[in-house]
Amino acid sequence: MENPDLILANPPTITPQKRENRREKHTRYRDLLEKKYQRFISHNPQLKRTLVSFQANKNVPLYRWFKYKEGFSAQMVRYILETLAEKPGKLLDPFAGAGAALFASQELGWEATGIELLPVGSAIIEARQAAEKVDPAKLQKAITSICNMDFSAVESDRSPIKHIPITKDAFPQDTERQVNGYLAYCENQRDPYLRTLLRFAAFCILEMISYTRKDGQYLRWDYRAGRTRVKARFNKGKIYSFKEALQSQLEAMRDDLVYGEMDLFNHKRPGNGKEIRLVQGSCLEELCKFGDRSFDFILTSPPYCNRYDYTRTYALELVFLGKTDDEVKQLRQQMLSCTVENREKMDSLRSLYTGMGKAPLIESAIAAFDGHKGLQEVLYWLNIYNSEGLLNNSNIPRMVANYFLEMALVVFEMSRVLMPGGKIAMVNDNVRYSGEEVPVDLILSDFAEAAGLSTKNIWVLGTGKGNSSQQMGKYGRAELRKCVYVWEK
Repeated sequence: MENPDLILANPPTITPQKRENRREKHTRYRDLLEKKYQRFISHNPQLKRTLVSFQANKNVPLYRWFKYKEGFSAQMVRYILETLAEKPGKLLDPFAGAGAALFASQELGWEATGIELLPVGSAIIEARQAAEKVDPAKLQKAITSICNMDFSAVESDRSPIKHIPITKDAFPQDTERQVNGYLAYCENQRDPYLRTLLRFAAFCILEMISYTRKDGQYLRWDYRAGRTRVKARFNKGKIYSFKEALQSQLEAMRDDLVYGEMDLFNHKRPGNGKEIRLVQGSCLEELCKFGDRSFDFILTSPPYCNRYDYTRTYALELVFLGKTDDEVKQLRQQMLSCTVENREKMDSLRSLYTGMGKAPLIESAIAAFDGHKGLQEVLYWLNIYNSEGLLNNSNIPRMVANYFLEMALVVFEMSRVLMPGGKIAMVNDNVRYSGEEVPVDLILSDFAEAAGLSTKNIWVLGTGKGNSSQQMGKYGRAELRKCVYVWEK
């Protein structure tokens, strides 16, 4: 195979007909990967799409408070641990998200540690921890009082929400006044756990009361917002008033904590007393600070290589948490490279690892990336398609390369911090660009084996992920594997 770097410097001209004639031949190394891992790939009927997504959490007390669509369910965590682990021990989730792995494992008696960069996830986890400590009588009294108040009349010396360009005018004016008044009211609460929960109630309803809807790569705007850049007449449906949405959210929280059949206050539930440890930051920079053989089990789901930008879809929540435009842009660059705007991080990571005396580990991860023929085959063809203008964004090849380079480092680090005999379970999707399938599951499993792990299972969901509507028109309907990989040390 030709050197992909030379393709960038002097790309060949390949007609569509030649491209189709060579399609079967140019997947040689990926075909070999498929053969290598075929015996590990199997359909697991217990793992349904609802289980490996937020859907199964929609009606589960506490988990249902905030719709974190990118997370997995508490039921999946319980299934994985009860199936793969012999007894509770120390668990790590390096992409903790909303904390489902942390709290569900804690309930089973595990000592859980999570790493999370996005403040949205940290806020959700903090609220869950506050829920375990709040006085339910105080919460009930506060909710009764709040439901009878008009927060547009609450005086405040400042506007708690400072918008950034991508969130400006996200709320109707009266709603914005109500939100700011309510936040001023919350700040006057002396009980820190009560204050956290009351603020969190408003945090949970931002999308409901706004002109926006989360749409993967960006915030989609309702035409009623009056933004001049909105081209299509998108109508998100009902936009709830602040009072209506807040009352509904507070009542759900009250039902779970005060009236529900929860063991939150009797100190008898499994795992009680084992505090969850949350490290705020990027796992690319934080994993190297953990000691060797620190964890018995790692359960996680990293961002997928699919261009989703969490800093845009959760922009309202980030602004609610006080993040400035510069801070949001910085977060975007710190994240694992999964968007076309991410810049290379390897020079700074090399400096970090060298300064900690861990240069050999990062060099081993880079070597695994450089020497992986299946991945280099993918990058080779993406660069060719890019040179022909066949990708809808010219930064896609760079994003895919950086994604796998950074994930190689994550995999090597997870292997280092895992106890002998320990297991890793990871949820991820395969992806496709310009009809070119990227077998994420097989490439990462190869990285895992290079890092000293062995592949035990690649569990496939019964229904995979289909093409995007744009690609379906060109390449037909073709499912991509959505998997849970199981590796063992």
